[in-house]
Amino acid sequence: MPALLGLSLACPVALLLLTNQPLVVPSAVLLLVLVAAVAAEGVNVHVEFRRQSFHSSASEVAFVIALLEVGGAWTAATRAAAVAVVLLAHRLPTAKVVFNTAVAVLEAGVATAILALLPSGGLATPSTWLSSLLAVFAANVVGAGLVAGAITLTQGYPGRAIWTSLFVPVVVVQPVAVTIGLAILLLLHTTVWSLLLVVPMVVALVLVYRRFAAVTRQSHSLERVYEFARRVEQVEPDDAGTRQIVHAVRELLNAERVALWLPPYLDEGPRLVVATEDGADWYDGPGDSGDPLRRRAVGSTGGAIRVSAGRADERDTVALARRGVSELLGAPVTTAAGEPGYLEVCDRRSDIVSFGRSERGALESMLTHVNAAIRQQQLLTRIRFDADHDRLTGLPNRQRLAAEVDALLAEGAAGAGLILASLGTYADITDTLGHAASDELLLVTAGLLREHAPPRALLARMEREQFAVLLPGLSLAATEQAARRLREAAATRVRVAGLDLEVSLTIGVAAAPEHGTDAGTLMQRADVALLAAGGSGGVASYHPVLDQQSLRRLQLGTELAQAMADGQIGVVFQPVIDAQTSDIVSVETLVRWTHPRFGSIPPEDVIGLAEQIGRIGAVTDHVLDLALARCRRWLDQGISLSVAVNVSAFSLSEPDLVDRIRGALERHGVPGELLVLELTESSVVDDSVRESSVLEDLHDLGLRLSMDDFGTGYSSLSQLRQLPIDEVKIDKSFVLSMATSQGESFIARSIIELAHNLGLCVVAEGVEDEMTRNQLIAMGCDKLQGFLISRPLPEDRLEKWLLARTGVRSAAPGASHRRLFVRT
Repeated sequence: MPALLGLSLACPVALLLLTNQPLVVPSAVLLLVLVAAVAAEGVNVHVEFRRQSFHSSASEVAFVIALLEVGGAWTAATRAAAVAVVLLAHRLPTAKVVFNTAVAVLEAGVATAILALLPSGGLATPSTWLSSLLAVFAANVVGAGLVAGAITLTQGYPGRAIWTSLFVPVVVVQPVAVTIGLAILLLLHTTVWSLLLVVPMVVALVLVYRRFAAVTRQSHSLERVYEFARRVEQVEPDDAGTRQIVHAVRELLNAERVALWLPPYLDEGPRLVVATEDGADWYDGPGDSGDPLRRRAVGSTGGAIRVSAGRADERDTVALARRGVSELLGAPVTTAAGEPGYLEVCDRRSDIVSFGRSERGALESMLTHVNAAIRQQQLLTRIRFDADHDRLTGLPNRQRLAAEVDALLAEGAAGAGLILASLGTYADITDTLGHAASDELLLVTAGLLREHAPPRALLARMEREQFAVLLPGLSLAATEQAARRLREAAATRVRVAGLDLEVSLTIGVAAAPEHGTDAGTLMQRADVALLAAGGSGGVASYHPVLDQQSLRRLQLGTELAQAMADGQIGVVFQPVIDAQTSDIVSVETLVRWTHPRFGSIPPEDVIGLAEQIGRIGAVTDHVLDLALARCRRWLDQGISLSVAVNVSAFSLSEPDLVDRIRGALERHGVPGELLVLELTESSVVDDSVRESSVLEDLHDLGLRLSMDDFGTGYSSLSQLRQLPIDEVKIDKSFVLSMATSQGESFIARSIIELAHNLGLCVVAEGVEDEMTRNQLIAMGCDKLQGFLISRPLPEDRLEKWLLARTGVRSAAPGASHRRLFVRT
C-alpha cells in the first residue's frame, strides 16, 4: 500500500520536473553527481520500527549540489537511482525499494519547487544559501512525514519515539550537511585545486556521520535499557510477570522470538517462557540442556554470546536450523537457586539491521535487571513456600493441607480420605538423644511415607511428630485400607544417630463427605480418631462416639494435676509372695483415679493420658511418694516389705529420673533394696534405653529392676544378659491358661529355666487357682502374684488383709526387721 501511494505521488512530480527543468547537462558532471549521491546514500543511520527499517543518510551534501548544478529533473533521477542501488544492495523487498525511490523523487520535487519560489542569486550570494537550506529542509520534512505515514498505515501509530528518530536528523544534522555541500560547491567553482580541501572535508563528514550513527544507535540502546528497567520494575512477581519480562526483551530488542529457561526451584519444575511473533509458547532448542548454544551461553564468562548463520560452525548451524533462525544472542541468567537459567534472543525483526555490538551490550545491561527480577520473584516464591511448607522436611504444612483439602472438596470430588499419623518414639528420642536425632528420624519417616503413600496422595507435616496424608477420590473403607498398608510399610527399624530405632505410627482416619465437607472439620475429626488409635491396634477411624471421649480426655487432662493434689489419684497394693515359703516379699503399687463425675478411671487411661500431655513424670513421682510412705510406715512397725512401682518408657527417657528417685528414697528414709521398679519389656530393650546409662544408674541406687509382662514383646533372655535386670515377670496371658493349655505351660517352664540360667528371679502374675500355683512351684518359679493370693487393695483394706491373712516371722540373722508370711 505505501509503495502504490508513493508511486501515485511521485509519477506526476517526475513529469512536472521533466517538463519544467533543463535536461542538457555535461555527462561528466552528471556522472560525478550520481557517484556522489550513491556514496552519500551509503552513509546512513537506520531507524527501526518493528519489521520496518528506515534510514537517514548524509545524502543532503549530494542533494544540494545536484539541485544547484544539474537541476530538479536530474536531481530526482540521480537521487532515485542512488536510493534504489543502495536498497537493492541491502536486499530489501521490492515494495520498500519502490516506496523509498518514490520518496526520493517527491523530496527532489519539493526542493525544486521551494527553490523556484524563493529569491536566489549567484552561488556566492547568501540568499541562495538560505533558499537551499529551506528547500532541503522542506523536502526532508515531507520525506520524514511520508515515512511516518507509511509506518502508521502498515503497523499502527508508532508513538513519540519514532518522531524523534525521524525528525531530529532533519533539524540537527541535515542543515549541517547542506552547509557542507554549499561550501564544496563554492570551493569547486573557485578553483579545481579546491579538491585538495574538499576531499578531506568529505572524508571528515563521512567519519562524523558514522560517529553520529554510532552515537545514535548507542543512544537508542540506552533508551531501550532504561525503558526495559522501568517496565521490569512494574511487573508482578509471578508467572505473568516473568512473561512480561520476556515480552519486554523481545520488543525492546526488536526480535522475532525470545525464550527464558529457568531451572527447578523449590516445588516448581523447570520453566520455559517464550515470546514469539505468532504467540507460540514453545519452540525447540532453549529447553534442551544438551543444546550446544545454550551450553555455550550458560558456560560463558565473557557476557552474552552472538551466533549467526554466516559465521557458525557445523554444530551451531544445526542448532540454529533446529530453531529455524539465522542469528541468536544467548546469555546466562542468575537465579536464587544457584543453578543458572538461560535467555536467548533470536533474529532481528528488521529487514536491514542485524544484532551487533550495541544489541549485545543492551542485552547484557538488560540482564542485570532480568537477574534482579528473577531473584526477587524467587525470593517471594521462597517466602510463600516457607509460609505453607515445613522447613525441615519440605512437606506442605497444616495451612497448606487445609487449603488443598478445601480446594479438593470445592471441586466436587467424589470423596477424599485424610490420614493423620503420629510417630510414637519422637518424644523419647528428643529427650534422650536431642533434637538433631529426632529431626533425622522425622526426615527418615517422611521418606518412608513418600515411598509408600499412593501416587496421587498429598503428604504433609502437621507439627512435632504428626504427618498427614490426603487421598483424593478414596472412600472411607479404601482410606482405612490405605492407612493400614501405610502403617505396616513404615513399621521398620532405621539407623538414626548411630542407633537402630523402630518407626512406629499411630494413625487416625477421617473421610469426606462422611465426616465433614471442609478442611477444619475433617482435620479435627481425624485428630479425634488419632487420639483413639492408641488403644485400637494403631489405626482408628472417626466415629461420633469419639467426640465425647475426646472431651472427657480433655477435661481429665486439665484436672490431672489438681486431682493428685486433692487425693483423687491414689494407689492400691497387690501382695507378691515367695512361692516356696509364702513370705510376702513385696507389694505392687498400682495407680487409681476416682473421679467425682466419671467414677473410676482405668489405670491404662491414667497412664496414657499422663504420657500424652507430658505429665507422666509427675504421676510417677506421686505414686512413688505414696508407695515409699507406706514402706516407711512398715519400717516404723519393724516390718521389712518391699514396694514395687511401675515406670513407663516415657519416664525412662526423662533425664532427671535417677535424681528424682534418689531424692524420694532419701526423703522417706527408705533403703534402695526395698524399692522395685517394674519396667515394660519394650522400654527395656529400646535402643535409646540400652545405649544410655539410666538402668545402671538406677541399679546403683541399690534398688531392684523387674521386667514386667515378659514374653509379649520382641526381646530375648539373651538380651537381658547385657542389662542390669534382677527379675522377670511372666505375663499373665501365659499363666492364666497354664491349667488348660500345654503350650502355655511349656512357655512358662522355658522362661523359668532360662531365667534361672541367667541368674534372674522369676515372678508369675495372674495366679488364680491352686493348680496353676502348684504347677509353678513345681517348675521352680520364685514368686507368685494374683487373685489367688489377693486382689489389689487400697491401703485400709490391705491393713485388714494383713491382719487377717498373715503372720510375722522373726527377723533373719543379721536383719533388723521382721517378715510377713501368708498363713495357710
